[in-house]
Amino acid sequence: MMKKISGPFVFIAVLLLFSIRVFSQDSASVISWKATSKKISDGVYELVFSAGSPGQWQLYSPSQKIDLATTELQFNDTAIRAGEKFSEKGPVKEITSPLFDNGAIRVYESPSEWKTQIHFANKDSVPARLQGRLLYTYGKGMDFYPSTEFSFTVTLEGGIESGTTIKVASIDINNPVNNCGDEGTKNKSILSIFLLGLLGGLIALLTPCVFPMIPVTVTFFTKRSGDRKKGITRAIAYGLFIFLIYIFITIPFHIANKAISPEIFNNISTNVWLNLFFFAVFVFFALSFFGLFEIGLPSGLANKMDSKSGLGNFGGIFFMAATLAIVSFSCTGPILGTLLVGVADQGAWPLTAGAAGFGLALGLPFALFAMFPHWLQSLPKSGGWMTDVKVVLGFIELALAIKFLSNADLVKQWGLLKREVFIGLWVLIGLLIILYLSGKIKFAHSSPVRKFSFTRFAFIALFGAITLYLLPGLTNTRWADLKLISGFPPPRTTYSIYSFSKGHKDIFEPIQNNYQQALAIAKKENKPVLIDFTGWACVNCRRMEEKVWPNSLVDSLMRTQFVVVSLYVDERRKLPLTEQTVIKTSGGNEKSVVTVGDKWSTFQTENFGATSQPQYAIITADQKALTRTKFYTPDATEFAAWLQCGLEAFGKNRQ
Repeated sequence: MMKKISGPFVFIAVLLLFSIRVFSQDSASVISWKATSKKISDGVYELVFSAGSPGQWQLYSPSQKIDLATTELQFNDTAIRAGEKFSEKGPVKEITSPLFDNGAIRVYESPSEWKTQIHFANKDSVPARLQGRLLYTYGKGMDFYPSTEFSFTVTLEGGIESGTTIKVASIDINNPVNNCGDEGTKNKSILSIFLLGLLGGLIALLTPCVFPMIPVTVTFFTKRSGDRKKGITRAIAYGLFIFLIYIFITIPFHIANKAISPEIFNNISTNVWLNLFFFAVFVFFALSFFGLFEIGLPSGLANKMDSKSGLGNFGGIFFMAATLAIVSFSCTGPILGTLLVGVADQGAWPLTAGAAGFGLALGLPFALFAMFPHWLQSLPKSGGWMTDVKVVLGFIELALAIKFLSNADLVKQWGLLKREVFIGLWVLIGLLIILYLSGKIKFAHSSPVRKFSFTRFAFIALFGAITLYLLPGLTNTRWADLKLISGFPPPRTTYSIYSFSKGHKDIFEPIQNNYQQALAIAKKENKPVLIDFTGWACVNCRRMEEKVWPNSLVDSLMRTQFVVVSLYVDERRKLPLTEQTVIKTSGGNEKSVVTVGDKWSTFQTENFGATSQPQYAIITADQKALTRTKFYTPDATEFAAWLQCGLEAFGKNRQ
């Protein structure tokens, strides 16, 4: 018997985790802190943390052992060693707490001061400003808030000033020498994302969670009302509410977009842990589609939603729509989730456009079939074909899970999913789909294949063709490029089980993450600098590198006429301590620059006004903008024309 797992919790959990992460950062700090430093000797400093009055709360003393009550200093570099104990100053009070059985607890109810020492492993690498986090605990009675974070920056006497330059005054991207390039980000248009969402919604209609509901719900509206016009009105309202519900789920992203840094959506799409989380979620859904268990609502919530749907007029109709959206989540969630994650790096409005298309595709049939009830006769009957759809979607979910794991692998450079391993897994999944549709492998809830319809033959042929197309990707031949899926697998020349020697005529290697080196070479060779803002997990970046850069004219220009530097905005390698800093962005917010990716993503935002990749910029060695920037441009001729415009601007500037 199939096990039922309660709750469409996965997608809801993602939204909750995202919202908590966005809105909890320092927003509920009830205790005001001030951090200062004092030099003791070379490489040794004393940090002083002054806490204001906790008001109605009690601040837990750091010098006591209590379960979960953590007082700890954290830094971005392991070369800093914090003292094991704090010295304290202030009127401490002993209390008994109903939460703990280990005797008296020491707390502060008025201002206090904590001191500790830190030691630098390398005395010559002390930064002028040090970033860190103090984890402390506060509460009162049954309220308990352990590991509350206070982020601080202190100035260290005698420290080395950061050599990290973010904002370059001479780069005026709005007034370049030549006015060629793109006005704004050239990602997928809102319309194309909406149509993609519409396609996803149409696919979701065919799933067992949604398809059987169409005739049942339409019949309910048309027969219950007695009045055909009233039934049509209610069915249209039902479809409209489904549409609006899917738009509503993107509202937190619009709120977050105003509350946090502009790079947040790019960080979502390239975050290692989030990609691993989605990998696990999609495997979980795939196993559900294979019939190992069923995802459903907790019975209490299901009954409550169902009782609300019995209310009269539009309130009841809304709850009916909400019930459908929630109950069908086990089938619609993976499809919608794939769509939303795919456009997450483009901002809040593309997310809304995708969700709107998805909701429209789900809601529109209910209105149309209510207006034209005789169409119901032409609908195919529910049956074993719906199970086949669900199983095939399960295999597709596994393929998408591999892509999420690959994103994390590329960002961390683990080497787990080299290009040929990635393609090999997709080939295996393609073969399994063919074997399933042919009836060679079965699942517990599958129906036996008694005859091969035209539709079944068509899908076997489709997945057979896809699998055959992928096979050369396992080889080290000229047919291994797989241009139709360019960007999805890891790059062939830099992340392959085969070795590609440096200097190979087919491999163009830009300078990587060394902007100052590129400027120096450009000055020496009297060439312009072509900046490539890219990312390890950037699909469109790989497409440009694999389909546009090899073009004979583009390749010649990039090799001979420019100094090309690739800056990876998702590079998680930490900067040296002396290069880590906190800057004030043009938006007035403070931002920590800790990793190489932090540095280049902030550099891109502050100087070139964009957060998406790829973005290309042409500047002089003394950092003057020669053209407007260029975004994803799959047309090699157009990209080459922009490069030539940059060379023309370089000539004008030189004169």
